[in-house]
Amino acid sequence: MQQQIHFITLGVADLARSRAFYKALGWQESSASQEAIAFYQAGSLAFALFQREALAEDANVPPAGSGFAGFTLAHNVESEAAVLALLEEAVAAGATLVRPADKVFWGGFRGYFADPDGFLWEACYNPFVTLEADGSLRLS
Repeated sequence: MQQQIHFITLGVADLARSRAFYKALGWQESSASQEAIAFYQAGSLAFALFQREALAEDANVPPAGSGFAGFTLAHNVESEAAVLALLEEAVAAGATLVRPADKVFWGGFRGYFADPDGFLWEACYNPFVTLEADGSLRLS
């Protein structure tokens, strides 16, 4: 297997609500989107929203589940001020602030918000990675 990720798909309870939330954050749906699934170009990978039950059926697993999903999504920015601005923007769009921004022992600055389905997003400034002009991240 090549060391690549091409899609991240979130199983959401209400597709229309999730579409509205990400639109409020300024995300633009791809023309490849359909009524039952929303696609977004997210740098070098694709991000999708799909009804939770349909996604579980597609994977042949039960849709039930609660609590911590065991992963987070992250959006890195260029400064501590940008972390604060991103958290404010997310909350204004309908997110729940889960952890206010603060300094991290390793030298970064981060906070967390949850989208309408409770998926955790980290807003992070990491001085040890490089954000390229195209928005991609390069590890040191």
